[in-house]
Amino acid sequence: MKALVYTRPLTLDLRDEPEPVPGPDELLVRVDACGICGSDLHGYHGHDSRRVPPLILGHEAAGRVAAGPQTGRRVAINPLVTCGVCDACVSGRANLCPERRLIGMARPGAFAELVTIPAVNVCDVPDTLPAEHAALAEPTAVAVHAAALAARASTRPLGECDALVIGGGGIGVLAALVLQSHGVRRLRVAETNPLRRAPLAARAIGEPFDPVADPPAEGRFDVVIDAVGADATRRLAVHAVRPGGVVVHVGLQGGEGGLDIRRITLQEITVIGTYTYTPLDFRTALRGLAEGAYGDLSWIERRPLDEGARAFADLDEGRSAAAKIVLVP
Repeated sequence: MKALVYTRPLTLDLRDEPEPVPGPDELLVRVDACGICGSDLHGYHGHDSRRVPPLILGHEAAGRVAAGPQTGRRVAINPLVTCGVCDACVSGRANLCPERRLIGMARPGAFAELVTIPAVNVCDVPDTLPAEHAALAEPTAVAVHAAALAARASTRPLGECDALVIGGGGIGVLAALVLQSHGVRRLRVAETNPLRRAPLAARAIGEPFDPVADPPAEGRFDVVIDAVGADATRRLAVHAVRPGGVVVHVGLQGGEGGLDIRRITLQEITVIGTYTYTPLDFRTALRGLAEGAYGDLSWIERRPLDEGARAFADLDEGRSAAAKIVLVP
């Protein structure tokens, strides 16, 4: 099969790889679409010790069962493989399973024609939902989980909140769309790249702005979602949140600074770390996509798998206006 293989930092090769063989209770899935995640870009730079080359990256995938009695069944892949029996798993928080393994990291990913996945890790995709939209189920689930944590911690309903999303990449845009589906009172999206701000403004996805040229006032927002996770964005998040407000930290760009602990303490600011999603979040995200709950999805860009290396480079160098590029084998 053809696969896009991470072979060394900043290098992806399209090459022939052996077809994967499903293990017990696994499915062989023919990939119809797989999105490029920011964590894939992090690995592409060689900054993730968990992604060891040579490795097929990619975990935001949808496709069709390729073998066995379920052949042809359209599915979205939950890429987080967990043990299913630990306290976290049985309490509905499988994202915290100590044995969790992600395809495209601990096992071959979905930038390929075929991928294997446990049968319990797939959800049915309705015929009305295009594969490239079904592939958004995974990052949308991240946003659904982040919004749910924000709602749980906030002292006021999301519909009564002013919200800020930091970052106009895939997770940031989806977080904005999920917050809009909750009816937040006002939503701003901080994004420094003008190429990314333009399509957000055109589709009324929040109010995009450049936080460098137009920094928000201190204490302006009830809820802040940091979809970048760098020193500067953490600093912005803590600065922009209201006393008693909530900061949800989603991004994993790196660094350890930016948290003004004195302000967090004196203003009783809640800071929540969030990792991926629960199985329920994943199903909620997929259902929302199928029902059109997150609006116009034309902001994604579709490219063939054989242009994958160029797509990574375009995203890395800020040449693409698309918040999400989906590769199609």
